[in-house]
This record gives sequence, structure tokens and C-alpha cells, in this order.
Amino acid sequence: MYDKGDVVMMKKPHPCGANEWEIIRMGADIKIKCLGCGHIVMLTRREFEKRLKKVLQKKSAEQDD
Repeated sequence: MYDKGDVVMMKKPHPCGANEWEIIRMGADIKIKCLGCGHIVMLTRREFEKRLKKVLQKKSAEQDD
């Protein structure tokens, strides 16, 4: 699955051209940040799961906040 801190790829790229997003908040809604331009988007969990293509990179153990 996916968790806070993971880098994911969505089905459609962001208008800036990047297609990598970092999950920065998890809950009923999921907040993701574009790694190309830094734009933050909040989606419902259902919408996020529909748009998710794959998890590119899992959060490493050293990155715990």
C-alpha cells in the first residue's frame, strides 16, 4: 500500500510536467505535494486511490518525524 512520506506516481502528470508526488498527510483526506513545483493538493482517499498509478519509493526508516 502507501503511507505518509512515500513518493507516488499518479495516472496523469501535473501541469508543471512532473509526475512524482510525496504524501504529506494521511487521514480521511490525503494531501500530496508535487515534487516538481511544490504545489499541494488535497484529495479524498477514494479519489486518491482512483488516480494512483503506483508507489515509486517507500519512506525510509531514517525519515521519521
